[in-house]
Amino acid sequence: MDKKKLIQFLAQQTALELAAITQAAKNTYDIATHEDNKAENKYDTRGLEASYLAGAQAKRVADMKEVLGIFENLPIKNFTEEDPIAPTALVEVLLQNKTSFVLLMPKGGGQTVTFDKHPVQVITPESPLGKNLIGRYVGDIIAFETREQKREYEIISVK
Repeated sequence: MDKKKLIQFLAQQTALELAAITQAAKNTYDIATHEDNKAENKYDTRGLEASYLAGAQAKRVADMKEVLGIFENLPIKNFTEEDPIAPTALVEVLLQNKTSFVLLMPKGGGQTVTFDKHPVQVITPESPLGKNLIGRYVGDIIAFETREQKREYEIISVK
């Protein structure tokens, strides 16, 4: 799997999502500031609710811009089996006899895309799996508990 192309693909997907949420934020702002949403009495909260939503959407737009900037500009390291896992590592892990790929990035965790016919999940160093991968090597087995269950991963490869 070509990690550079994967990150370019993630940047494209993020740019599309950013365009959509930017338009949604603009529409919500327009609704919040429209004269039809002025309070008619002290119990009318339509405008206030719309303004809260517009504020939250504006924050989401700012966060997505930051993620896009990271995907477009972060120097990407090519890892070998001798290197400890760090941000920008594409890690293949084995969990319950099933392999999966995770891309460790400083921001943008939670995204899952299909690339080269494989699902790839973006995780951050703050995630439970990300915390446990940092500094580990190919062949290591990491075990930790989440709220739901105990998980045990074997690190198969890193790029």
